[in-house]
Amino acid sequence: MSRVGVLLMNLGGPERIKDVGPFLYNLFSDPEIIRLPIPIFQKPLAWFISTIRSSKSQKAYEAIGGGSPLRRITEQQARELQSELRTRGIDATSYVAMRYWHPFTESAVEDLKADNIDEVVVLPLYPHFSISTSGSSFRELRRLIEKDDAFQKISIKCIRSWFDNDGYVQSLAGLIEEEIKACVLPEKAHICFTAHGVPKSYVEEAGDPYRDEIQNCSLLIIDKVERSLGFSNSYTLSYQSRVGPEEWLQPYTEDVLEELGGKGVKELVVVPISFVSEHIETLQEIDIEYKDIAIENGIENFRRVKALDTNPIFIKGLADLVITCLQSSEISLDVASKLPEKVKLYPQEKWQWGWNNSAEVWNGRVAMFVFVVCFLELVIGNGPLHYLGLL
Repeated sequence: MSRVGVLLMNLGGPERIKDVGPFLYNLFSDPEIIRLPIPIFQKPLAWFISTIRSSKSQKAYEAIGGGSPLRRITEQQARELQSELRTRGIDATSYVAMRYWHPFTESAVEDLKADNIDEVVVLPLYPHFSISTSGSSFRELRRLIEKDDAFQKISIKCIRSWFDNDGYVQSLAGLIEEEIKACVLPEKAHICFTAHGVPKSYVEEAGDPYRDEIQNCSLLIIDKVERSLGFSNSYTLSYQSRVGPEEWLQPYTEDVLEELGGKGVKELVVVPISFVSEHIETLQEIDIEYKDIAIENGIENFRRVKALDTNPIFIKGLADLVITCLQSSEISLDVASKLPEKVKLYPQEKWQWGWNNSAEVWNGRVAMFVFVVCFLELVIGNGPLHYLGLL
């Protein structure tokens, strides 16, 4: 019997307050997160952004206990999945590979080699494929393997996305039902799906399937909820966690909450559809920021569906994915990591003023120019800002 390694890929998160700055630097150093026309400026810009954002982000992590629980939960998921696979007769060992914080993908690769694994199933803990999540993790893994002759000899199969996996859909639908039933008037409760956003250009210009997969997934879940409850609830789909001035997928969650409050919605069930583990976006952004917005706009009963974490039905669904992948024709890392063509960074033909879509790229150009000038002046130690006494 071959020894199977299951590589669970996730984002990662700072476990202590002092980790926040380095984590943000790693995040913004990734060209799939921020795309620049001149790659040499990627790391200086990452340093600049992480320095500016660290203080605010540290306060957010302090609000949830001083660090992200993502690593602990992901390692629990890995253990539960390993146990489930072994009860089904699969000699499997699970490994965790985080993209931007410990344990990094490099360490997982070394562990796989040390354990003499015969074949690997790569399972991103992102149900919906996106350039900036699964795509970035696949590309990092491929980069590491291209430099490792020994690892190239190991059979690798990949699961690109699994938004329609029955275990995932069923487990999330079950948690939604629990929250609806806990409402004062269950049939009047409104369901708000909130997914992590991505830049709109990724979808409309690069062909990222993320939005389609999120929409299709929400329909599958709603259908299962309605069949179980026997009645229909109104629902919306929104996107959260955007960064920077670029337009991201809309509607934004905070805008939806204000709109729902204005329409008289009193009971709201919020569903973090793209998050399978509790972390900063659920514990702080939804539970604190969005709850405050909802209450301020007249929503009286704000209920948030908990993340799946180690939900038994969810874990069984992950095991089904691994077994199906092992039995299917090979989905290679090259195929899984293949991305759409690069986003067209500068589509505008003429300059326009403001924060409209057409102006955003030009605003970005100006910001980049200012950043480069300031950075060079800091390095050189002389320039107009020094002359004016600002440095």
